[in-house]
Amino acid sequence: MSDIINIVTNLIDQTAFTSIDWKNYVMIIVAFIFLFLAIKKGYEPLLLVPIAFGMLLVNIYPPIIEEKGLLYYFFMLDEWSILPSLIFLGVGAMTDFGPLIANPKSFLLGAAAQFGIYSAYFMAILLGFNGKAAAAISIIGGADGPTSIFLAGKLGQSALMGSIAVAAYSYMSLVPIIQPPIMKLLTTEKERKIKMAQLRPVSKLEKILFPIIVTVVVCLILPTTAPLVGMLMLGNLFRESGVVKQLQETASNALMYIVVILLGTSVGAKTSGEAFIQIETLKIVFLGLVAFAVGTAAGVLFGKIMCVATKGKVNPLIGSAGVSAVPMAARVSQKVGSEADPTNFLLMHAMGPNVAGVIGTAVAAGTFMAIFGVK
Repeated sequence: MSDIINIVTNLIDQTAFTSIDWKNYVMIIVAFIFLFLAIKKGYEPLLLVPIAFGMLLVNIYPPIIEEKGLLYYFFMLDEWSILPSLIFLGVGAMTDFGPLIANPKSFLLGAAAQFGIYSAYFMAILLGFNGKAAAAISIIGGADGPTSIFLAGKLGQSALMGSIAVAAYSYMSLVPIIQPPIMKLLTTEKERKIKMAQLRPVSKLEKILFPIIVTVVVCLILPTTAPLVGMLMLGNLFRESGVVKQLQETASNALMYIVVILLGTSVGAKTSGEAFIQIETLKIVFLGLVAFAVGTAAGVLFGKIMCVATKGKVNPLIGSAGVSAVPMAARVSQKVGSEADPTNFLLMHAMGPNVAGVIGTAVAAGTFMAIFGVK
């Protein structure tokens, strides 16, 4: 009889119920919410499904990330900045930089949207974070998950990486919900109805030279941006050169999707209840939201300035696309503009600031690395 009791006791002890606490149950509920948003509502399912499932796994069995198994090595690829750089390679291979080349003023809108990053940095300092932690947190304002992970790893903020990554990817997924109220608050209906002139055609030579020139100029000034900017521009050169179609297709499809699986699952697996449910996490989530909102507002306000300067030729809505959630932020600009006037087409105009925002966020990360002497 005692043997049977021991067997039953051992079986019970091996279940997850004896090794997890209320914090884990809270995070399991959060994982279910993320899955609902991804599957039912369609909010960035490619990101949220693997993140939510990684979150589910680590909170049912917390040692899964510690036992040097599959998820552990997935996460090490994050820390070593390999996966974020590969994501940028895929983004470059998927994205048409033509709208930015056709309208170089878009760089200004992309730069304006980075104001959210720097404002969040100083706010994080005021809330008690040290300089490196504040820098890693502030990048959330660019709505750029890979750059947030890249900078957190480079600045040695592994303990905060899970919170930072989940906040960044959550806000990326919620761009269609967060941005429109800010955009409508800061613009008039007349401004939202502004129709912009068609962009000029961009030659093949311009598209080939652009990634090469940007790489040389940006990486000479900020060499620390080379892993991100370099991979972004290499992917785009694959796309525009026209001689490596197989590489472009691999980078933008198979490789991109593999990396998203690895990155999303490993990020989710860093959100165990014990590590995630802390005051610091709430501060990070708050700072990320403020940074993202400020970045969106700054882009729209600078768009209004450009609207006045050009005598009504620029629709301020495209300024909100200056955050680097490509191409979702550009689609939101199009959506809000078409709500004011169904015949208004802003998507390609918004892609210029959107691409500029990707470059701007990478430059902001490189700037922080340079400030703290990190290579």
